[in-house]
Amino acid sequence: MQQKIGIVANQLLRATETFQGNQVTYTPQGFVNAVKQAGGLPVLIPISSPETASDYIQMVDKILLAGGQDVSPSLYNEAPHPKLTETNLDRDLFEQALINEALKQNKPILAVCRGMQLLNVALGGNLYQDLTLYPNWSVKHEQQPTPPQFATHEITVEPDSLLHELLPTSYFVNSYHHQAIRDLAPTLKATAYSPDGLVEAVESNEAEQRILGVQWHPELIHQKNPLDQKLFDYFVQSL
Repeated sequence: MQQKIGIVANQLLRATETFQGNQVTYTPQGFVNAVKQAGGLPVLIPISSPETASDYIQMVDKILLAGGQDVSPSLYNEAPHPKLTETNLDRDLFEQALINEALKQNKPILAVCRGMQLLNVALGGNLYQDLTLYPNWSVKHEQQPTPPQFATHEITVEPDSLLHELLPTSYFVNSYHHQAIRDLAPTLKATAYSPDGLVEAVESNEAEQRILGVQWHPELIHQKNPLDQKLFDYFVQSL
């Protein structure tokens, strides 16, 4: 039986001519394609009330937290920095409830970019609201105008990690973020770093929690690089 993968969707709140004033619930097609290629059955979960999280988690076998807006700093008791960009507190609170419920129901979690950051916050960590607040910033972490199918900066994968079973010690990734993990949540451990010392991947310290988080965007490069598809294969088939 196919594993049902709940991909937590984003919502386009601002009306555009393209959608004739309608709000749109969506996820990047790369997530859908990568999950299907791994043998999973993708199921989109729309932003909803936190009270519905238990029912949504019961419907699926695993959840995937995607990228998107900045995480609201109110979740870690900070005022918004002038360089904070768009946030969606409804999404933050719903995804936080999904994370808590997934852990309660022992369902695996794959978290990508913003998803990894929100995961860290939901479990008690915090973020740099902008990389200008990180004193050792020396790597271009927003790679525009380079297209996403091209990896641009190196990461170093920790040897005693699950991620090291999937990727080599030195690996190159694409990069689209201006926020980053500052203090890790107590139950998480960093399993990869960028050359300037930012956390690029996380796993759980607790054996019963099946968690994998990455800061880059494997869904945008998986068709070009089999190792990025391997992350989805592992998530769908083994995590």
